[in-house]
Amino acid sequence: MSDRSEVECWLTDMDGVLVHENQPVRGAAELLQQWRDQGKPYLVLTNNSIFTPRDLSARLRAAGLVVPEESIWTSALATADFLAAQIPGGSAFVIGEAGMTTALHEAGFVMTESAPDYVVIGETRNYSFEAITKAIRLIGDGSRFIVTNPDATGPSPEGPMPATGAVAALISKATGKEPYVVGKPNPMMFRSAMNKIGAHSENTGMIGDRMDTDIVAGIEAGLHTVLVLTGISDAAEIERYPFRPDEVLNSVADLLESSPVESDQ
Repeated sequence: MSDRSEVECWLTDMDGVLVHENQPVRGAAELLQQWRDQGKPYLVLTNNSIFTPRDLSARLRAAGLVVPEESIWTSALATADFLAAQIPGGSAFVIGEAGMTTALHEAGFVMTESAPDYVVIGETRNYSFEAITKAIRLIGDGSRFIVTNPDATGPSPEGPMPATGAVAALISKATGKEPYVVGKPNPMMFRSAMNKIGAHSENTGMIGDRMDTDIVAGIEAGLHTVLVLTGISDAAEIERYPFRPDEVLNSVADLLESSPVESDQ
């Protein structure tokens, strides 16, 4: 699908698309309102597994964007959804925050350090050497290795900081085992999001600001892909990749127009 007029459901990234440094992106509030007025199902996606949907809904509301918590899909929720389908009522040892542990609890999982079915690594700002050591030993003893997202670094006011992918690499080096990554760019995150809102790839669009996660996963999931230039990507970034999104727009404000117009940037 390459015609935006066929899109009946939307998935959209959050940071760099709807908000930038906790400020709303031009057109974001109007686009969300337009979707509500038109009754279009949508989900706001994020690879960040730290926060619960309720936390993120409050953060967006503080930025002037109305997104109910049931319209937010995180890598933590996608991970919990995947694991519950694999081993209903299973167990996990988790390195992560409330977003991850809450999602697993609500999916019927038990948190344990005793022979868990899974070791799950999510985003946190409080990595513990003791917890990482425990994870390495449990994986060595046979627990399956799961990671919410592959991002090696995350942003901070002072500069880049190590993120989930970097810690996962440390554990992989120590165990010789590679994790299964549920979040973007795994298209499974999009498929689980579409299942949540009853959408199909033939009529769903994905809006993102990253070629290496949002766009490649959208293409692999068979979605109409829209790259906006309000995040990390620019024209030079696009040229680095052998694939292209269906549309390149300056911001989500361009989606308010009545007909698709691709930016020439």
